[in-house]
Amino acid sequence: MQMLRKRDGIIAVTAVVALSLAACNRGVSNNGGASGGKTPYIGIVSKGFSQTFWQAVKKGAETEAKKEGAKITFEGPPTEADTEKQITMLTNVLAKHPDAIGFAALDNRAAAPLMDQAKAAKIPVIAFDSGVESSVPVTTAATDNKAAAAEDAKHLAGVLGGKGLVGLVIHDQTSNTGIDRRDGFVEWMKKNAPGITLLPPQYSNSDLAKAADITKAMIAANSNLAGIYGSNEASAEGVAKGINESGKKGLKAVGFDSGKAQIDAINNGTLSGAVTQNPIAIGEQVVSAAMKAIKGVPQPKFINTGYFWYDKTNINDPKIQALLYQ
Repeated sequence: MQMLRKRDGIIAVTAVVALSLAACNRGVSNNGGASGGKTPYIGIVSKGFSQTFWQAVKKGAETEAKKEGAKITFEGPPTEADTEKQITMLTNVLAKHPDAIGFAALDNRAAAPLMDQAKAAKIPVIAFDSGVESSVPVTTAATDNKAAAAEDAKHLAGVLGGKGLVGLVIHDQTSNTGIDRRDGFVEWMKKNAPGITLLPPQYSNSDLAKAADITKAMIAANSNLAGIYGSNEASAEGVAKGINESGKKGLKAVGFDSGKAQIDAINNGTLSGAVTQNPIAIGEQVVSAAMKAIKGVPQPKFINTGYFWYDKTNINDPKIQALLYQ
């Protein structure tokens, strides 16, 4: 209930800010924005900045911007729990009158008023990684997160022989990625693995230390725990850390994303494997789609950037190595 009140408060504040921006922008047309009709400017606000995943997205965006002749800014809040900070960043980007915006929402509802403001200012929005509950974004460049989570479920069920008690450490319950990776995993297990019993999902807020504590508490409270699923880089690394610190033997776990700690955990057997996204391609597609939107080129509503399962058997495959960011 406290989380819902906080979320509603953020939405209310965002609506007020959007109205203020609308008043300031009245009579201002977006013919070139900050670019002055020369170099197109794309303001990109991600869900985070410190994790290697977001650095890889940034790298892809910078590469494509150079190719397209565009100027970009790329920023995100210090942690993926700071929705208010992200909303402030998006507000500031809007105030610069960019030619297009790339946005990965921490909360799929909180930014809706600012999406309406972007539409009123004729600034195209490209959603990426995690969409928003709004019809404003021209397209969304992302992984099919439900399908990717189902892939994790399939592999975990396989290493468990289709039976056992399984815990879920999910990175959040407000972003589309958190919701889809939770639901995709749960739905696959319920449909295809009747011998698997799922514990209620626990939420880490993409905090590695919190994910580790959740994992240790889960192990301590369930002596028959057989497997755990971590739904993003921080959650999966926290799961691996929690397993190691608990001293629990024989527990099977799968992760999501990449990063050095997760790769090490797969190589040493703490994690059975993980699903990696293609963050560089996500970054490239954000800028490519933004440039098309600026030019008025029609686009599909969803750009699937792909996912791949990796474990000890294929981790050194060049095709997989190209997707593993450290």
